[in-house]
Order: sequence, then structure tokens, then C-alpha cells
Amino acid sequence: MTFSGISEPKGHTKVQWAVTILCNMSMLTYGLQCGWMSPMTKVLQSEESPTGRPLTDSEISIIASAPSLAGVLGVLMFLQIVDRYGRKVSVMVMAVFQALVWIITLLPASTTSLIVARVCCGIAGGGCFHVVPMYVKEIAQDSIRGTLASVGALAQSFGVLFMYILGGFLDYYTVLWIVVGLPIVTFGLFFKAPESPSFLVKVGKDDEAAATLALLRGMDVDDKDIRQEIDAIKQTDEYFRSLPDISIITVFKTKAWRKAFLIMIMVILGHALNGGFSIINYAATLLADSGVQISPDLQALSIPICMTVGSLITMACIDKLGRRPLLGTAFGATAVVFAYLATSTLLKQYGWITPGWINVVSMMIAVCCYGGGVSPLPFILMPEIFNFQIRAKLMGYLVMLAWFMCFVQLIAFSALTSNFGAHVGFFMFVVVNVFGAAVVLLVLPETKGKSVEEIERELRGEVQKDIEK
Repeated sequence: MTFSGISEPKGHTKVQWAVTILCNMSMLTYGLQCGWMSPMTKVLQSEESPTGRPLTDSEISIIASAPSLAGVLGVLMFLQIVDRYGRKVSVMVMAVFQALVWIITLLPASTTSLIVARVCCGIAGGGCFHVVPMYVKEIAQDSIRGTLASVGALAQSFGVLFMYILGGFLDYYTVLWIVVGLPIVTFGLFFKAPESPSFLVKVGKDDEAAATLALLRGMDVDDKDIRQEIDAIKQTDEYFRSLPDISIITVFKTKAWRKAFLIMIMVILGHALNGGFSIINYAATLLADSGVQISPDLQALSIPICMTVGSLITMACIDKLGRRPLLGTAFGATAVVFAYLATSTLLKQYGWITPGWINVVSMMIAVCCYGGGVSPLPFILMPEIFNFQIRAKLMGYLVMLAWFMCFVQLIAFSALTSNFGAHVGFFMFVVVNVFGAAVVLLVLPETKGKSVEEIERELRGEVQKDIEK
């Protein structure tokens, strides 16, 4: 039926939302496992520690940092699984590792068992940032792709917040029994989840791909829009099958791929070194230095609350404003925050005291920008900017780089703060965030509502040439 010449939109997005939420239960679990260390550190270092003795600061440091390096191993593993066995199997493997984290932690505790559990957390985390954005991109229609992709950031932030609340009011083992079932349920429910249509076409299951796409779009399998979308996927797949095996050399020989890869390397360096991760990990120390008296419970909850607020803002705005404005603003605002914190810290050494509440607000803004922009948006951009045939490989390299550089940031910030003062680290973060904002606003293409082919044409400069003609 039509009214005034306008036809009703076909299909629905209910299945896409349901599959996205199910897939991001792994991100929720990852958030729970990230947040676990903060409330449990005081338990592990107390006389009532489940290990039978209080753990030392060095042991806590090793347990806390284990996921960062294990994330690199996780990406290497999922690089093989995601292209050989598919996105669906990869998410199920992640759920197995996430279940192992809680199961191992429930066993009689020791430093070794806790490190092994955190290594499993890092392996699954490597998959979360590699597989989940890719899978969501490949099942989502262009009009809601950004909104669906941002669900992961919200799920992770909510997981951290929920764990802080649980850890603040319940004992060590009660918390574990509450959360252990989530990855097990995710694994079971994912048996019914669809595989990515792009992957199904790649392995020659065209009819199944069409049926899956129809299910996701809420349309009939014979609908012309479904056939056109499948035909576009098949044409792309056939083109790449005609090429020799794609290596990193091939990527650098192709202008659009080379440009996209180099841009995303710069974006990932800005993401990993922007300082938000250090703010989150050293928030207690920085808040104490501000001189503002905040209750320990509110202090602990302020970080995940600000991250969740940032995620909600991104989710509401990403398909309206686009990726570039949000990410550019996040980098720019963070640069201003760190410039203030650096100046404030330096002035304090010479006896000038700035209002402590401004320091607190500045840190909350930095955390909000990190949780809603700097942290999730690069992983939303990656699957959008890379073609299907190179997506898994290049995303794997970039996610490994992100994990490693986050580890470097924590080590470097701690060393700089100890030897030269926090202001040196803050000024370094100013430079990184200005660099990140410049890359985003000057060279990163907007991906909102665009197909990969349109983005590649823009990267090759063909859009500008068409305009000039």
C-alpha cells in the first residue's frame, strides 16, 4: 500500500538486532572479566584471600596485565578460525574460553591458576575485537550498521559497571557463580545463530546465504533486493578468486587497500596510545592527587558509569552524525583534557593549586570519550573500510597492534610518572590525541551508509575526479 507516492519500507530489522545482541553477549562477558580485577584486588590482597595468603603487588600486576599479551595470541588463533571455519564458530570458540575463565577461577585458587584464567580472558578478548565487529558488519544493513556495531561498546561498558556493582556488595565466589553461566548460555544459543552471508558465499553455499540474508532482512528469499545483495557479494567473491593469493604485498600494491591500511594503522596507534586506558587503570591515584574527597564506592563506579554514558551517546548518534565527527571530537576533547591535566600537574609542582573538581571532571570527560569514541569506533571502522577478502587478515594485524600498544602505554605511563612526573605522560597524550584528531579529520574517509566499493573509490580518488568532471 502506498500513500502520497511513498511506499512502505520492506522487511524488518528485528532479527539483525536479536543476532547482534546475542553476539555481543561475548562483549558483555569480556566487560565483566575486564572489570573483575578492580573489586577483587582488595580481596586477593587481604587475609581472606582465596589463595590462602595475600598476594603481593607484583603478583597482582602480572595477573592484571596477562590479558594484554594473551590478546595478541588470541588474534593469531582467530585469524585462522574466522576464515577457515566461519564467524559463527569463532564466536562459539570465544564463549568456550570465556567460560574457562570463570571455571578456572572457581577452582581452588593460586597465583598460577589466576594467571591461566586471565590468559584465557585475553585470548577470548583478542577474538572479541576481531570477530564480533566483523560479524556484525556482515549481517547488518547499511542504514543501521553503525548503531548495531556500537552495541558492543555498550555491552562491554555495562559489563564493567555490573561487575563493579557485584564486586562491591557480594563475596568472591558468589560473584563467580552469578556470571559463570553467561558464556555457557551464549555458546548454546549460538547453535541457532546464522552464519555471515558473505562467508557462506565464500564457501560456495549461495542458496544458504540467500536464505540467511532473507531471514536477517525480514524479506522473502526471492525478493529482488535480496537477489541483488547476494549477486553483489558473489561478484566481489568471484573477482577476488580470479586473483592470486592475497598477501600483505598485494595489499600494499593496491592503492585503495594500502591507503586504508595505513590510515587505520595511524587510527589504531591513536586509539592505543591516547591515554584513556591509563586514566582508567590509574584513576584512584589521580583522584587522590586531585585533593577531592570522593567515597571509595563512588570513585570505583564513576569509571564504568562514564564509559557507559559515552557508549550510549555513540549508539544514539553514530548513524546520524557519522564516524568521523564522533571520533574526531573524542580525540580533540581528550587532547584538551590532557593539556589541562598536564598544566595543572606542572603548576602544582611550583605551588599553584588548581580547583580539584576540574581535574575530576576532566578525567570523567576523558573516560567518556574513551568509552564512547576512542575505544570502540576504530573497531567499527575496520570492517567497514576493508573489503571482505582482506578484512579478516588486516583486522587481525590491527587488533594485535592495538593489544600490544595498550600494554606499551601502561608500562610507559607508569615509567614516565615514576621518573619524570605525571605531567610528562599527560603532555605525551596531548600529542597523540592531536595526531589522532588530525588523521581522522584530514585523511579518514566517512563510512556511514557507504558500501565498501564506494569507500574504495573514494580512497582511489575517483569520487573527486568525478566531481571535477
